[in-house]
Amino acid sequence: MRKSVPILAGLACVVLLSGCGKRGYDRARPDEFAVARQAPLVIPPDYSLVPPQPGAARPQDNASQAQTLDALFGGNTQRSAAENGVVNQAGGDAADTGIRSSVGDPATNVVDKGATTRDIVAAPEGDGQDAKASAQ
Repeated sequence: MRKSVPILAGLACVVLLSGCGKRGYDRARPDEFAVARQAPLVIPPDYSLVPPQPGAARPQDNASQAQTLDALFGGNTQRSAAENGVVNQAGGDAADTGIRSSVGDPATNVVDKGATTRDIVAAPEGDGQDAKASAQ
């Protein structure tokens, strides 16, 4: 009996360690170094396209610039009746047409609003519970 214990332990080790072998795990995997052939380039049919002229402006650039100007300054779209009413009440007919060009001009005169306006703008935001007013 004592001699059979080491033999049984040895067999158990052989059985347990046999699962660690690599005999049954040889799977077929794709070869990452294989090079596939690409189809040759084909010249597309003629769609009446003309080659660009050297030095000519690109039509895509003009379209994007026009879209940008339309978005910033409004295009040729007509205003609705409600929109015209609001613009007329705000004095839109008396507005300077070139005001957007002259606002960013360094020569434009700017009126100093004074320290009171500066203090109001710099005041911390609150709900107005601590606000106090006094009449002189």
